[in-house]
Amino acid sequence: MNPTKQPFWLGLFFWVGITLLAQPAKAHVRSETHSTWEIHGGTIDLVITIPDIEAKRLTPSGQRPSNGQLQAYLQSRVYPISMGVSCPLVPPMVVLAAAPGYRKFDLTFLCPSGRELQLHTGIFFDQIPSHINFAQIQNVETGEFSEELITSDRQTVDITAGESAGLQTAGFFEFVRMGMMHIFTGIDHMSFLVGLVLISRRLKDLVFVVTGFTIGHSLTLLLAVTGILRPEGEYIDALVALTIALIGAENLAVATGKPQTIAAAMLVSLSLMAGMRLLGFGVLPISLLLGSGLFVACYLMLSGRLADAGRLRLIITLIFGLIHGFGFASNLLTLQLPTHRLAELLLGFNIGVEVGQMSLVLGLSGLAILLVRYKLALPRPFVVEAASSILVALGTFWFISRSFGSLV
Repeated sequence: MNPTKQPFWLGLFFWVGITLLAQPAKAHVRSETHSTWEIHGGTIDLVITIPDIEAKRLTPSGQRPSNGQLQAYLQSRVYPISMGVSCPLVPPMVVLAAAPGYRKFDLTFLCPSGRELQLHTGIFFDQIPSHINFAQIQNVETGEFSEELITSDRQTVDITAGESAGLQTAGFFEFVRMGMMHIFTGIDHMSFLVGLVLISRRLKDLVFVVTGFTIGHSLTLLLAVTGILRPEGEYIDALVALTIALIGAENLAVATGKPQTIAAAMLVSLSLMAGMRLLGFGVLPISLLLGSGLFVACYLMLSGRLADAGRLRLIITLIFGLIHGFGFASNLLTLQLPTHRLAELLLGFNIGVEVGQMSLVLGLSGLAILLVRYKLALPRPFVVEAASSILVALGTFWFISRSFGSLV
């Protein structure tokens, strides 16, 4: 067998195997938790929500920790501070009902007073420094409400000293940084960008696909944050994963000259998932699965037969960008953005996303040029087929696990 064709068969093997065997997993691509603080004078109530995928970081085996283990972890890492002294926890810590794939805990603290108050959240930064906690803070007595981004560099926020005005005073560059971190901590978005680099043989091709992707995600980011369009988050998470599998499959179709085989494999897989949905399994609508299958098959057949598909990919990556833009908006939609600064903050976040994705694209392109110049690169067909097989496997696994997330 031609060695350069082996990754093609490996990709098909991964596609079929993961389709049949992948276990459901909850969609989650960034490290984040959510907390809600209610201040009643010296009594402070905290409700903190932790995704299971974050909780599993606390066990060496990656297994789901018990409620007791999580409570012990939280006890020394989240607390208010009044007049320079940590406020004691009033037992017991209560386990609340939560959505599948999440754990929720209610903690009550008793401070000597509500003066000179600070709130400290230090969870998961010891596991992953890029972790973010979205904190909502309400002073019940005064009616004041604010939202904070808790990061490893800013684990304590001052509530009564005038430093905390939440997102009302959040800097423009804070949202630029947040957009950059959305790219660098989102492995699915990075995987898709890798696929764009792989499929672009010339600089002109890369310009076409990046331009289409940028136009698409900028448009839907604006539509989602302004509330004009609000699609189901679980559908978007699954479709983001499907775009990764598709970009990898297109690379394989072009590199191997077998678009019919790959198109048929993806169409059959999506049709089988539609059949399972008909039997009550999964969360994606049957129409979405069948429509995606037809779109994927037609696009692969078309791109596999065109001598120069660069301009076609401009349109396709624009469509992919529309999907990823809703994914980019997921963090912002959890925050109550000040309406009078919406344009400024949205621009900052979008600039951050662009800086992040261009850094990744240019970095990978520059690395490839250096490897070729110094004769350290493997043959391009082998690299493209092997890397694309991995993208197909990853995208397929994420798509299936997110499609069946309701079973978790």
